[in-house]
Amino acid sequence: MNDFRVYLRALEPDDYRTTVQWRNDDEIWSMVGGAKYFVSAEYEKQWIVNAINNPKEVRVGVCLKENNELIGLSSIVDIDWINRSAHFPSMIGEKKYWSKGLATEARLLLLKFAFCERGFERIWAHILESNIGSIKMLEKCGYKKEGLLRNSVYKNGKFHNQVVMSVLKNEFDDLIKEKEYKKLDITNVKK
Repeated sequence: MNDFRVYLRALEPDDYRTTVQWRNDDEIWSMVGGAKYFVSAEYEKQWIVNAINNPKEVRVGVCLKENNELIGLSSIVDIDWINRSAHFPSMIGEKKYWSKGLATEARLLLLKFAFCERGFERIWAHILESNIGSIKMLEKCGYKKEGLLRNSVYKNGKFHNQVVMSVLKNEFDDLIKEKEYKKLDITNVKK
């Protein structure tokens, strides 16, 4: 994976035209921790504008290098600057790109930004226990399972467990060296 196929970019106001389709897709919503709700184009447009203008969070688009297509979203939210910790929700919304390793690439790029540019110590995630693909992707990115939030999400008429996972800065550094992700060179970054 030395040549990454994706890049991250700032969100643009017109991105709502793509992201509203993802938010209204039941298959996508079945895999995320949040409850299903109906999203209008106007609501999604406002969400994008708010995301662009929120200095307390980082929200980016995941795009293919080959054609600049927006295929997903990734974020750094719930930031705790005292403890240098944050939550990292993400999704590949274009289903034709699922199970191709693109979510792993996008996550590694944002982890590098979080750890090497923003100085975070810990990045965490809550993943539905049934979302095996996302759990495996996080493990590829160095995340470790910390525990289980039992019956923490109510979806589709029943309660679901969430797996708590996190990765620490030193674990990410070790992963980069071990896997030789040359495009993610962290050797020049101040510790």
